[in-house]
Amino acid sequence: MADERDQQIETIVEALIRVGLVFFLLVAAWRVFEPFLGLMLWALILAVALYPLHLKLEKMLGGKSSLAATIIVLIGLVGIGWPTVELASSFATHAQELYEGLSENTFTIAAPNDSVAQWPVVGERLHAAWSAAATDLPAFVAEHQQQLGDITRKVLSVTAGTMGSIFLFLGALIVAGIMMAYGEAASSSILNILGRVSSPDSAVHLRSLSTATIRSVATGVIGVAFIQALLLGVVYGFAGIPFASVLAVVVLFVGIIQVPATVVSIPVLAWLWTQDAATTSNLIWTVVILVAGLADNVLKPLLLGRGVDAPMPVILIGALGGMVVKGMVGMFIGAVMLAVGYVVFMDWVNEKVDDPDLDAGGGESGSG
Repeated sequence: MADERDQQIETIVEALIRVGLVFFLLVAAWRVFEPFLGLMLWALILAVALYPLHLKLEKMLGGKSSLAATIIVLIGLVGIGWPTVELASSFATHAQELYEGLSENTFTIAAPNDSVAQWPVVGERLHAAWSAAATDLPAFVAEHQQQLGDITRKVLSVTAGTMGSIFLFLGALIVAGIMMAYGEAASSSILNILGRVSSPDSAVHLRSLSTATIRSVATGVIGVAFIQALLLGVVYGFAGIPFASVLAVVVLFVGIIQVPATVVSIPVLAWLWTQDAATTSNLIWTVVILVAGLADNVLKPLLLGRGVDAPMPVILIGALGGMVVKGMVGMFIGAVMLAVGYVVFMDWVNEKVDDPDLDAGGGESGSG
């Protein structure tokens, strides 16, 4: 008995040591991988969203998977990276010119139109501040130095964060290209992981659901926001609105965070009606801008949740909740988690339950 007890204790100790070593390795691996977590999540999302395009291009190139992935990555880098560099260069140039103009007292501001004072809520204060800056800019800067400094720091902070996010996105795109080049092997590995976590029977369904949800969010949220931003940017440009491209980027941002584009269109329309343009022209552009701003109400129900077993409100709630918790990448993670949870729960709810009373009634009815 003593030998058996000692052997059992030794077995338990060995098992605890093995579990401890495995836990230590997992913690160490997580600490090493954690700095790259955001990059890898974005890369996985991009790879899943772009993989159908990769398959079509691969077929056109005669099955050359690596070449197809390289072409997609290069197009993305040129299409996003080059405008980003140009925008950063332009921002730096204008900032330098503004600094030199303020230092040498050569920078001037045009006087506001009298109609600005008629704007609701902020009209009078805005007209007074604008007039003071146009009359004596150095005195205005000296009087509001602290407020202007706070605004400048916030603008620089947001700009730096935006640029960092863009470069993170470009790095994720490169990693996504590598993932797409080995798409079949990666898909099999994910299927095996899901099979171990759940069951082999449901692994294929969960993989398809996760893939479809990511693509649905990419088209239904980001895709719709991009289409609306492009549409409004073109309309703003033809309407003669200043900084039309910047406003289009703002529309893209508010569209992604699910804020109506009217928050941008209303100030634009207010500015438009303060100009000396013809009333008929203003009326036409007002209708066009309002219609373009409401385009997401038509596109979103058509694209969001398409091809996914979960309803569109479930996908939307998951995307919004995930974005609140984890930002942009959380939009996809939240949508996938809520969609998978919804489908698994509904499969469990819809499982057939044997009702003894119903079976007995059916038996009596059948025997009668």
